[in-house]
Amino acid sequence: MDKNRVYVFDTTLRDGEQVPGCQLTTVEKIEVAKKLEALGVDIIEAGFPISSPGDFQSVVEISKAVSEPVICALTRANTKDIDAAADALRFAKRGRIHTGIGSSDMHIKYKFNSTRDEILERAVAAVKYARKFTDDVEFYAEDAGRADNEYLARMIEAVIAAGATTVNIPDTNGYCLPDQYGAKIKYLVDHVSNIDKAIISVHCHNDLGLATANTIAGVMNGARQVECTINGIGERAGNTSLEEVAMILKTHHALGYHTNINSKGIYEISNLVETMMHMPVQPNKAIVGRNAFAHSSGIHQDGVLKHRENYEILNPEDVGINSNSIILTARSGRHALKHHLQRLGYNLDIVNVDEVYQRFLVLADSKKEISDADLLQLMGDGDEKNYDDKAIKVTLLQVVCGDPLRPMATVKLKINGEEREASAAGNGPVNATINAIHNIVKDEIELDEFNIQSMRGGSEDVSKVNMRVKHNGMSYYGFGISTDIVNASVHAYVDALNKIY
Repeated sequence: MDKNRVYVFDTTLRDGEQVPGCQLTTVEKIEVAKKLEALGVDIIEAGFPISSPGDFQSVVEISKAVSEPVICALTRANTKDIDAAADALRFAKRGRIHTGIGSSDMHIKYKFNSTRDEILERAVAAVKYARKFTDDVEFYAEDAGRADNEYLARMIEAVIAAGATTVNIPDTNGYCLPDQYGAKIKYLVDHVSNIDKAIISVHCHNDLGLATANTIAGVMNGARQVECTINGIGERAGNTSLEEVAMILKTHHALGYHTNINSKGIYEISNLVETMMHMPVQPNKAIVGRNAFAHSSGIHQDGVLKHRENYEILNPEDVGINSNSIILTARSGRHALKHHLQRLGYNLDIVNVDEVYQRFLVLADSKKEISDADLLQLMGDGDEKNYDDKAIKVTLLQVVCGDPLRPMATVKLKINGEEREASAAGNGPVNATINAIHNIVKDEIELDEFNIQSMRGGSEDVSKVNMRVKHNGMSYYGFGISTDIVNASVHAYVDALNKIY
């Protein structure tokens, strides 16, 4: 075994899915599991089969759908749980039973009303029974973060002797400090005589915001498996974040550790989990938060535009994000303003940047954030008075949609004085309208980004649509405003076409 390889055990579909409001259907779990497989996760904890028929079936179906990672099922230390797990894993190419019991005196006394010796016997019996079904058995010593180290070492030695191939040392309540947790792992390495027969795993919770730090401390002291979730979701304050651990190990080369994670897939699966589990990622979340690679301070913007690594230790493309974001606010400087004007296609050789910057500051003082539409208004390109000068104009828009009707749209455009008309169907009224425009224009144009923003709120509000399209490798932005979302979308799309042609 590669001594510097760190195995990634993902429990998004078990520990993460236990969070109220995060429950997934079996079909949704399979979709997430396939993305985890593509990401390079080594072990997927697919569920707790005894807990419900749905969880049991999810483990069965994930075992069928995913072939590369080990598929793991959780149990308590009893034969009924283990039987259910073994049955659920019967289709797994490589299955693992994850069984265990409390190890802290708190749990032994108040959760199990038992003694240390009785708990030790139950732990050993559970591992021996699980080994009847598979040679891949992981044992968790629940609440190990608060357990007595000497007793914990006895327990770990006993379960390895009974056949456990991985031993999980959870900081179940997120209690430990990193030096305490690292020392606990080191104690086991030094005092468990057969520790070389198993992989030490770390499973940390984030109650004090230390889950990732504790996990890294565990790895640095001998652990070679990390248990984590996408976006750090999980019980209470959550689990160790997979993306944080993966990128820490990738960024700090001097540590000498590596995983099998394809980091370019991180952002995609983060968005998938956020959407499916209805758990929004906080904007300032490390690695995947929308502000993780956003810069609004003028000093930072100037520095990152001159050389990215001035203010970014990670390349956003390494986690699947196209680029960093230079956010325009009242704190932004001329360098950031010039960057956005160039991106929108303005020739800075003929633009008086100083004059524009003074107007920009007046506008920025009245708004929290300046958008592309605001810049175009600032430069005089967003005014309706300029509409008559455009080469392409919308002269007719007719849309029919409903349930069970398939959306249909008819569009008439005047292109350099000549009227052309086309109709098309689509999966929605906007898609149908854009398809109709494509039938008129007949060019390779790709819709790359589509955003709808309510100006003030309410069903009768004016909507602002921002679009980005690609044509011959170049990006063009279009903007439209209307109380009708379809109408605003059409004018945004045609606005982008006018910039192309």
